[in-house]
Amino acid sequence: MASNITFIGAGNMASAIIGGLIDSGVAPATITATAPSDSELAPVKQRLGINTHTDNNAAVANADVVVLAVKPQIMRNVCEALRDSVQRQQPLVISIAAGLDADTIDQWLGGNNALVRCMPNTPSLVGIGASGLYANAKVSDAQRDVATQLMEAVGIVEWVEEEALLDAVTAVSGSAPAYFFLMFEAMEDAAVKLGLPAATARRLAIQTALGAATMAQQSDKDPATLKQNVMSPGGTTERAIQHMEEAQLRTTIADAMQACADRAQAMATELSGS
Repeated sequence: MASNITFIGAGNMASAIIGGLIDSGVAPATITATAPSDSELAPVKQRLGINTHTDNNAAVANADVVVLAVKPQIMRNVCEALRDSVQRQQPLVISIAAGLDADTIDQWLGGNNALVRCMPNTPSLVGIGASGLYANAKVSDAQRDVATQLMEAVGIVEWVEEEALLDAVTAVSGSAPAYFFLMFEAMEDAAVKLGLPAATARRLAIQTALGAATMAQQSDKDPATLKQNVMSPGGTTERAIQHMEEAQLRTTIADAMQACADRAQAMATELSGS
């Protein structure tokens, strides 16, 4: 891991990554986070013991890695204000902002930067996230390794070689926690209609999802086989699955993921101002 890492932004995702890095053995003294005010930084500094700064340029002055962890809507102003410092220091830049393509961020930072785009998801906040990463041509193999280590602090990492594929990553993991939350919500509502208390239904649904995910993660069998293994001919599970298939659940999921990817692409255009 690089010796000095600066996070521009100290929100929930930045704090989660920083906590994961420290848990993995990175020294707090090598990490700096910035925010507009000391009051915003105080909880992070107290809890994690890292350096904090309200001056982004000062925080970048000795950074080997700069993680851009601000909202997409303010990214342009933040990057343009950092341009001279980034051009002098030439750090690896990692953006975890949704919807902004690498060329746009690179241009705002003055160009010719080693830049990685990362699409994390909210389970990163509890250390079991899934992140898709894309590197521009300026990123070295060693810098790719640094980006991998940084994001593995909060979950798994998958690299894509075409930036456009980050829209698919958004559809399959970035936005997908909400798909499962919707499933929990629907299952709870249905279970209540069947007579279960809401709290009982919720606990059973969530625990079952955790168990199914753990089985899928640990098994060498594909999901189709695991599904088939639960189904007995003429049994309850088969009947439920048949109903879902007849209701075209697969088509609904595919259409929703396409809509998600399309929106991600449209947002990139809107946010870049092109």
